[in-house]
Formats: sequence, structure tokens, C-alpha cells
Amino acid sequence: MSQRAFVNEELGISNEELFIVMCEVFIVHCALCIVHCKGADDVKFTASAPQRVIVGQPFQLVFSVNENGKNLRLPDVKGFEIIAGPYTSTSSSTQIINGDIRTSKEVRYTYTLLPEKEGDYQIQSATIVVKKEKYYSNVLNIKVLPEDKASQSQQGGNSQSGQIRQTQSITSENLFIRPIISRTKIKEQEAVVLTYKLYARVDVTNIQSPKFPDFKGFLVQEIELPQDRTMQPDNYEGVNYYTYDLRKVLLFPQETGKISIEPMSCDVIVRVRSAQQRPRSIFDDFFDTYQEVSKTVTTSKVNLTVEPLPQPKPADFSGVVGKLSLSTKVSATEVESNQPITITLKLQGSGNLKMLKNPTLQFPQDFEAYEPKVTNNFSTTATGLSGSKTIEYLVIPRHDGDFVIPALTLSYFDVASDSYKTLSTEEINIRVNKGAQSGSNAPVVSNFTGQEKVEVLATDIRYINTSAPKIKPAERIIAGTMFFWLFYIISLVITIGLIIIFRKQARDNANVALMRNKKANKVARRRLKVAEREYKAANKDTFYDEILKALWGYLSDKLSIPVSELNKDNISLRLSQRGVSEEVIAEFMKLLNDCEFERYAPIGNKESAMRHTFESTEKLISTLESTVKKV
Repeated sequence: MSQRAFVNEELGISNEELFIVMCEVFIVHCALCIVHCKGADDVKFTASAPQRVIVGQPFQLVFSVNENGKNLRLPDVKGFEIIAGPYTSTSSSTQIINGDIRTSKEVRYTYTLLPEKEGDYQIQSATIVVKKEKYYSNVLNIKVLPEDKASQSQQGGNSQSGQIRQTQSITSENLFIRPIISRTKIKEQEAVVLTYKLYARVDVTNIQSPKFPDFKGFLVQEIELPQDRTMQPDNYEGVNYYTYDLRKVLLFPQETGKISIEPMSCDVIVRVRSAQQRPRSIFDDFFDTYQEVSKTVTTSKVNLTVEPLPQPKPADFSGVVGKLSLSTKVSATEVESNQPITITLKLQGSGNLKMLKNPTLQFPQDFEAYEPKVTNNFSTTATGLSGSKTIEYLVIPRHDGDFVIPALTLSYFDVASDSYKTLSTEEINIRVNKGAQSGSNAPVVSNFTGQEKVEVLATDIRYINTSAPKIKPAERIIAGTMFFWLFYIISLVITIGLIIIFRKQARDNANVALMRNKKANKVARRRLKVAEREYKAANKDTFYDEILKALWGYLSDKLSIPVSELNKDNISLRLSQRGVSEEVIAEFMKLLNDCEFERYAPIGNKESAMRHTFESTEKLISTLESTVKKV
């Protein structure tokens, strides 16, 4: 029994029924596509570059636009020299989501810049014209780090001043973790940011088993770090390192006095050159092997001085240490009795906002008050905790008259002025007029937050509509119309066509070898796109891995031979049997050898070799695609 027949038997449907169901589903999707097909999204023109670079070390400035553009104009790149570009590349993709066809396109313009001088620089907006409209990119802020002190003192042309020179020896000078505290002398409940940052001048490949302290005596709020963060250059004490943020937390001290935060530690995996078993020669650089070594790195303690808040504390102290503002809003100042009123307090600021106590408003005795509705909107950033707390009070005046809600006062400790500050609202005057219902016949409304035993009295007959009903004429039925028959005929034609196409595809899909042969070129092209990205990123090892995968994978799919059975000895015979010329076979073998050589070659023009390999691979696969004969 074939696999397809087995699947149909398991589903309990015949091939004809399966065809019909799939065709009907496809027709529905086609109709939705006709209605919901959308063009390209709004034009987006963006600029991107590293946030930190080093003097003398080139980097890429990339402009991306999601449409074909022209007349790209760069701003004045003061502080940088343009040494290459623009290199233009284009990519596109199409998605069908819930019947919507979405086509995305990206055109990238890549420039290579060379930082000339240390400092903070800003690259203004570039412009591009798309469909006769001018668009502006975002502004970029770039920090240029200085050269290493050691590099600055060197003379001659051998000095690569801009590069962070990675070493093979692992010491506390080229691999360490700094606990960076924003302040060492703070007030009780004052926020302080602690960052654990790894510094390295060795080839770090992984970080394992981090052990952080328990931060006894502090309330801890995590500061979320980007998931896709990578090692970035930084200058510390005149030396450039690659750095990586391990963890960042917001600490609120709950105790006063001298407080110490215990050290943290982790295992850092470093890639180093393997020890030589024989005297080195000039050829060893071509054939060096590497191994990964684990190094445990430990930080020092972090010492803080926490001062108590001044005494005496105000009676209305909110518990907030930081910055705070207060605003009020009332839904109405004149209502009828038994009509609800909403009074909203909004507290906004920064600091230990989670310690903020809800203020209490004093309502007249004739006001029925319910439990307030509290909404917190806090966010944790590198600068601390900030946001707002909104408190909504619902009250119902039960009797008519003039009433006053007293002013509210609230105090907090202002870190900037090192003193207590008092916030206050204005008193609220409310006029309550006599309503249609009062006393025991007044309706009891539900509260904000789930008051129990909610009832509605004296409302057995409500909202009787005495006006004449409005009768709309029946909608016209489209069945039997010209549009109905036209749609029916078109659907029938599409269905027949789809059945024919589906049956052919089913036969082709049943032949696995045939499908692999047909898709060999497409699969190889996808792998080449991955290799192209690695080439642009200057990742030599990964680039040659992807090139080799593309070559071996193409042969495996094209010749219907598992990769495990392919080797350099039988490639020539296999290709010759498929009508490939000796010149093309020799070119293929040379390309394999070149990839394996360049993969481990530590010297030479890396960029030029990678570009030549990529272009040769593209050309060779195209040649094989047109010359390999089908079996």
C-alpha cells in the first residue's frame, strides 16, 4: 500500500473527495485574496550602524528601504571617512495570512566607514526618493572609542591601531567581570542600578553557570536585557575590550548603614590555540588547531553606604523616594441624587513606586463610597522604575445639597533636593440636586470592584418603547442573478484546473527522487543566501561551512545520492555519467579544495577570497543545473 493511500484510508475519505475538499478550500482562499489582497506597506527608510566603534576600525553603515528608490543622498558624516560603498543588495518575500497576500521587499545600501577621531558623533538623516516622494532616515548616535594605549605608543606600519587584539593567554587582565554600581552612597529606598559586565580580550564562545548573590537587604527589580545582544567594544582604563552585559538589576535598599553585596561568578568558555607538540614552523599558522578552555571568573564585593531618611517623617508620607506628581479629575461637579460620580487620582513619577500607598479621600457622610479601582502602569529601565498609578473612586450622593470633598495632601522624599516635598489637590465642590428617585426607592448600583449582593429595585418595568417600529425592506437575494451564475462558472473552471494540477503534483510528490532533483537548485540558492549574509558579516568559518553545504547538498539532491555516500573519489564518475564535461568536474574539485584551504587559512585577503569563492559557487551551480542530465 502506498503512503498516500494509507493516509487516505486513515482519514476515511477517497482520493476524489480529498481533491474536492482541497479545491473548495482553495477557491474560498482565492476569493478572499481577491477581496483582501493588499499592496506594499507604507514606505520605511531606516539607517543602522553599531552604537560603539573604535578609532581606525572600519564598520558598516546600512540604509534599508522597503521599495525601489533612487537618488540616495548621504548626510555629512563628520568624524568618519567613507572608504567603500554603496554596495546594493535586494531581497523579497511573500506571505499569505488569513487570505491576505503580503509582499515585503528590502533594498539595502551598505557603506564602509572609518572612524577618524574619538568622541560622540551623530549621523543625520539620509534622503531617498520613492515614487516621486522624498523620505528621510532616522538619526544615528555613534560613540567612537579611543585607541588602546599600547597601540598609540607603537610605531611603524605594523600596528593595527583600531583592532582589539585578542590574546591566547587567559589572565585577570584580559578576562574579568566588573560589577558596575550607579551610586555607592544612597538614601534608604533610593533606587540604584547594578550591572554585571564581562570584559574580554580573548575569544569567548560561551558563558555557563552564572551564580549571582541573593541581594539580601534589597528589593530587587530585574531590568530586561535584549535577547539578541552581542559583545560590544568598550574602553576601560585606556584599553579596548569586547564587553557583554550578564545581568542588570534595580536595587532598593531596605536597611541602612554599610551594606556589602557578595561576589558573583561564572564559567567562561574561551577558544585558544592548542599546545604545540613539536617546534613551530612558518607553516603552522595554516594548520593550527584550537580547543575550548573553561575559566571561572569571580567579581569583587560591592560596598554601599545607605543613609536613613530624615526624621521626623511627615504624617502623610507616601513611602516614595524619588520624584512624584499628583493630578485629579472629577467626572461631574453637579449631579442629581443617586447618580454616580467618579473621582480619579493620578500619581506619576520615578523611584520606588511599588511602595506607594493609596491615598485616602474623605467623603461626606451622605456619600456612599465603594472600593477604589487601582491601575498600575510601571516600567523598569536602565534609569530606574518609572510610570504611574491611577486610582478611581466611585461615590453616590444619596441626598441633595452642597457638599465639599476636602483637599488631599501627599508627601514624598525628593532625592534631588534631599528633602521632603508635599503635593496637594484642590477641594472639590459638588452640588447635588434632588433626583427623581430617593430614599428607599433609590437604585443600588454595582460597585467598581465586585460589591456583593448587588440589587436593582423598583425597576420591574423599564424603558418601554412606545414609538412605531421601523421596518426595513428585505435584502435582495443574489441567487439566480448574473453575478451568481458568473461566479459559479468561474469557480467550476478553477476547480477543474486545480484537480488536474493537484493530480500531477501528487504523482510528482510520490517520486521523492524526482522532487529532490527539481528542488536541488532552489535549496542550493537558499544556502547561498545564508552564505552571502555570513560573507557580509565577515564570518569566515561559517561562510565556508555554508558554501560546502550548498555544494555537497546540491550534488546529493541532483544525483539522488545520500551525502554520506558522496566523496571526492566518486564525484568525478557520478558527474561524468550524467554528461558533465571534464572541465566542469575539474572546476568543481578545485572549488572544494579551495574552500577547505581558505577555511583554515589565517592570512591573506579574507574578503577577496570569500567574494571569489561565492561568485565561483554561484556560477558552477548554474553550469551544473544546465548540464546534468536527468536519469
